[in-house]
Amino acid sequence: MTEPLVPSLMAAKRSLLLCLLLLLPSFAVPGHGQPSRGIRLELTHVDARGDFTGSDRVRRAADRSHRRVNGLLAAAPPPAASTLRSDGGGGGACAATAAASVHASTATYLVDFAIGTPPLALSAVLDTGSDLIWTQCDAPCRRCFPQPAPLYAPARSVTYANVSCGSRLCDALPSLRPSSRCSASASAPAPERGGCTYYYSYGDGSSTDGVLATETFTFGAGTTVHDLAFGCGTDNLGGTDNSSGLVGMGRGPLSLVSQLGVTKFSYCFTPFNDTTTSSPLFLGSSASLSPAAKSTPFVPSPSGPRRSSYYYLSLEGITVGDTLLPIDPAVFRLTASGRGGLIIDSGTTFTALEERAFVVLARAVAARVALPLASGAHLGLSVCFAAPQGRGPEAVDVPRLVLHFDGADMELPRSSAVVEDRVAGVACLGIVSARGMSVLGSMQQQNMHVRYDVGRDVLSFEPANCGEL
Repeated sequence: MTEPLVPSLMAAKRSLLLCLLLLLPSFAVPGHGQPSRGIRLELTHVDARGDFTGSDRVRRAADRSHRRVNGLLAAAPPPAASTLRSDGGGGGACAATAAASVHASTATYLVDFAIGTPPLALSAVLDTGSDLIWTQCDAPCRRCFPQPAPLYAPARSVTYANVSCGSRLCDALPSLRPSSRCSASASAPAPERGGCTYYYSYGDGSSTDGVLATETFTFGAGTTVHDLAFGCGTDNLGGTDNSSGLVGMGRGPLSLVSQLGVTKFSYCFTPFNDTTTSSPLFLGSSASLSPAAKSTPFVPSPSGPRRSSYYYLSLEGITVGDTLLPIDPAVFRLTASGRGGLIIDSGTTFTALEERAFVVLARAVAARVALPLASGAHLGLSVCFAAPQGRGPEAVDVPRLVLHFDGADMELPRSSAVVEDRVAGVACLGIVSARGMSVLGSMQQQNMHVRYDVGRDVLSFEPANCGEL
């Protein structure tokens, strides 16, 4: 006699939870207008959650930077639709083939949020170099890497919903670089049947495979976003540096920025060696700078979907001391085929300069420092100097460095250009060499409030004490 009451109790529970959602502050998603107020989030440096020495952190940052840049440069051919999965499914109306070229496992900053109703607290990599928001899902999970929080289970949330095949959101996937298709296979996990499935591969061999869905996300101090599209990954390889997935901030239609409908966002990274102070991220109207901020336009992305999510800048030259270096501006130019150029990136710690420019810079810095070169192999850096006898690495006098962008000069203070190993007594230039493109890394952006105005296609920046914003 009690069995018929169970569905009624479940329905009542779902109704109560949905009513409670209406009491929370919320944002609209695409098609419902731009949020009227901004969001402030706190970013945590990935190494703040581990017990690392100063040299350990530099080494880890260098490793991540090299892997990240190699991933950004990766141009692996897209997998065929018939080999995307092992469940026997094939292409359909939503089928597309492509491969992402960013790294999932090179996190620099993590962002906290909650997903579902009731909410489950998670953290994910903040990535300006990709678009898709995704987290590991227990639906069930066929392959999942370790994460600090419990897996998100769609069946336990009353606000989870599959994205239908052929919908606007599903159609947005091919322009992202992952591949998608309709899933009708009876062997697919229940959440995937009849839905829009995706496969997103990264340059380091990691990948996420699952279904595109919508869910309620909670950011910051109770700011709720309904019906946010995300990837519910049930077959994931690799890892995301002690987090559950990624939050894409790129220029594509499924990034957090695009889905919120905000036209600008900003961040301010606290110093590289500060392991206790979080870094603020502002979304929407709260992303404001002073009138003294400098601005430079974004360079239009190359045609085609391969790199449409990246934020390209026009770097026109570099000054060391008072001397403009003899670097051909073409070294930093983005070609129509998508080669070259310079992007600004949250996931790369140390700025990477195209090799021809890096060699000129390294020689100019070495000539002006006039101290013996030292090995930085243990740190993963190549331009290092031994401290003067009886003194620490802070005594290494590195010349002024200025990056000349289109319409704006970015002068790097010593703390944004040099990393020190006090045990080894060396100071190293926090810039690495790359072949094929250049990347403005997060260390060179530290203690600088940086705003992406995606509505006007302009990047603005100004010095700031990020820990006090």
